[in-house]
Amino acid sequence: MKKDFITNNKVDMAEYTKALQLIEKSRYILIITHVNPDPDSIGSALALSNLFYENRIKHKVFNISSDLPQNLDFIPRFDKITDQLPAFFDLAISVDCGTYKRLGFELDPSIPLINFDHHQSNEGFGTVNIVDPMKSSTAELVFEFFKHNGLYITKNSATALYVGIYDDTLAFSLSRCDEITFEKINFLVECGASPSDIANKLLRRDSLAKYRIIPKVLDSLELYKEGEVATIFAKEEWFKQTGAHSRDCEDALDMVMSIAVVRIAFFVRVVNGTSRVSLRSKGKIDVSSIAGYFGGGGHFNAAGCTLNILDVEEVKKIVLKEVLEVYK
Repeated sequence: MKKDFITNNKVDMAEYTKALQLIEKSRYILIITHVNPDPDSIGSALALSNLFYENRIKHKVFNISSDLPQNLDFIPRFDKITDQLPAFFDLAISVDCGTYKRLGFELDPSIPLINFDHHQSNEGFGTVNIVDPMKSSTAELVFEFFKHNGLYITKNSATALYVGIYDDTLAFSLSRCDEITFEKINFLVECGASPSDIANKLLRRDSLAKYRIIPKVLDSLELYKEGEVATIFAKEEWFKQTGAHSRDCEDALDMVMSIAVVRIAFFVRVVNGTSRVSLRSKGKIDVSSIAGYFGGGGHFNAAGCTLNILDVEEVKKIVLKEVLEVYK
C-alpha cells in the first residue's frame, strides 16, 4: 500500500491475526453469505474467495438458496457460489450476518467460525469476531483484514470489495461512509476496481418487470403523522402479474425515503414464505430497535425483520402500531 490508513477500528487487532491463523491451518473453508444475500455479503465473500483461489486455499462460497441477485454476476467467481454444503469443512467464515440465524442453517459447534460483520445487532457468535457497527459495510472490515495481514488485493478482490462498500452506503450517501472509507475506496481503484464499470453494471441492468411492479408498490403508499411516517407493501399477486422478483421493488423504499417530509418508512413484502419488513429512517430515529422488537436487527437507520404472516396488509398494521409507539 502507498500509505497508512487511520482505521478508527473498534476491532481488537489481534482478531485479524487470529483469523488469518485459522485460515492458514484449515484444510477446507466454507464462506457463508446470509439469507437473501445483498451486494455487501456477496462482495465480502467473493473478495475472500478470490484471495483463497489465488493462493490455492480450498474453499466454497455458500448460500442457503440458489436464488441469488443476478446483477452481481460480473463479480469474479460469482458463478462458483453454491447452495450445496460440502461433505467436509474445518473452518467457517460468515460475512454480513447480523444474527446467527442469518446463516440459514445450524453450524456444527465444533467447527471454528470467523464472524465478519458491521451490524449493531451482532452478538459476537464467532470463535473470532471481526465486528464493528461503526463501519460502512462488512466489505470495509474485510478490507481491513487484508490490510492488517499484509495481503495483496488483486483487481478481482478489489472489485468485490468496492461493490460491497458502494452498495451498502447507498452509493456513498450514508453517514457511516467517512473520509477513511473514501481512502479505502481510492486504494481499491488503484488496485483495479473500475467505478464507472461497477456503477453501470449495478445501475443500468434493470428488468422490465421492475418498472411494472414499482408503480403498484408506490400506489400502496400511506402517510401518517403529517407525512413523517410512511408505509408501502407489495402483494404476492403483483409479482405473478408482472413477473417481478422481490428484489425488483427494493428501490421503492428509497424512493419513499427521498420524500422530504418522510422521516421513517417501512416496506412489507412476502419473501420465501414469510413477510419481510424493511425499515428506514432519517436522523436520530433508531429503527433497529423496532426491528429488534420483532426478532430482527440491523443498523440505526436501516433495519429489517420477518413475521410469519402472509397477509402483508395485516403485517403493515402490526408493525405500524409499534412504529407509532416509538415515533411519538
